[in-house]
Amino acid sequence: MSWSKTMRSLALTATLLVSGALLGACSFQPVYSGALTSQPLLNLAYAKPANRLEQIVYQELSLRLGSSTSETAPLAQVFVSVGLGGIGGLTATGNPSAPSRATATATLTITQRDGSTTKPLVITRVAIAQYSTNSQVFANNTAATEAGERAAKSAAESLRLAVLAALSR
Repeated sequence: MSWSKTMRSLALTATLLVSGALLGACSFQPVYSGALTSQPLLNLAYAKPANRLEQIVYQELSLRLGSSTSETAPLAQVFVSVGLGGIGGLTATGNPSAPSRATATATLTITQRDGSTTKPLVITRVAIAQYSTNSQVFANNTAATEAGERAAKSAAESLRLAVLAALSR
């Protein structure tokens, strides 16, 4: 083995050992652990969904933040609406597919039910998901529904982060 190959393998081994030691010193912990776990606001009770999009948001929030069945737990109520529209340009193309978007607007209201006079926490977030349409009505409807669900899921993640940010203040 030549001198340069020996030095190269030695340098690679040293780099791997140092990077392994540095990564081993790191620690990971969820964003909602530690000081935020003592927040009673994270023990949320959820209202009943009125439609599929609200159900998606409730499922995402309860999965990520947890849920409570206590009668005094803060009540989280979500209202989700989706608007569908094309992304039109001024130029005509020969492409049979047309770009469209689903815009989900989600409003989360967290109301205290423990008898306190605390104002409700109201957070609104908007998320957009794109999809394509063509001359097939069934495919267009399916794509629009799926895009609305993706937008609702994205809005739920944004709401979750906003709740965590509001609690960390």
